[in-house]
Amino acid sequence: MQQDEIWDAETAESYDTPGTGMFAPDVLGPTVDRLAELADGGRVLEFAIGTGRVAVPLAERGVPVTGIELSQPMIDRLRTKVDEATIPVVVGDMATAVAPGEYTLVYLVFNTISNLLTQDEQVECFRNAARHLVPGGRFVIELWVPELRKLPPGQQAVVWHTEPGYLGLDTYDVLNQQVVSHHVRFDDSRQARLTRSPHRYIWPAELDLMGRLAGFELESRHADWTGGEFTAESRSHVSVYRLSSRA
Repeated sequence: MQQDEIWDAETAESYDTPGTGMFAPDVLGPTVDRLAELADGGRVLEFAIGTGRVAVPLAERGVPVTGIELSQPMIDRLRTKVDEATIPVVVGDMATAVAPGEYTLVYLVFNTISNLLTQDEQVECFRNAARHLVPGGRFVIELWVPELRKLPPGQQAVVWHTEPGYLGLDTYDVLNQQVVSHHVRFDDSRQARLTRSPHRYIWPAELDLMGRLAGFELESRHADWTGGEFTAESRSHVSVYRLSSRA
């Protein structure tokens, strides 16, 4: 499964769920609030901007937003909301593509750095963020914590979410640090629909080392966008990295 095959026209069409899920006000509101604060009055760059879930409301706050996005169908969906003049987008891979200008903030939300399937690509993503930032600028990553503690010996899968009509589970390859997320949607019939996406999971400590290799220092880490305490039980984190003023 290649990323351009996963983020196709069908996925882009069904990605937005206004008012619910990732688009629920209690999810999206704190995300936009925190990013606007971290932008500190400057320009921001979103890696993997997608359909503009975060970028559009952030731009509505008066924050100048530019994006990088690999999937043309996702960009096409974004263009139904705002034009190129409002939110410019560079088509390309977030590990290598270059957007014009300098930024006070680069951000990468909802686990998207794990879409890069090798450690080298993930390190290059940090370096690409550093290339775009002014000295002292910030790189923000939202990422889930691998649930390996739930894996007893011999078991490869973890069910991470269930609700009526939906089952989410991850299958782990712990030797190669790979995981495939499986999303099963069903109704009262005998039929179900399965979609899958591959990822490379990253421990917080490994993420911090990637940052150091690119000239960043960890500034803060919280369990969510509202500033909740990050603990051993946290299922995800929002990590803020600061670029050295000497970079």
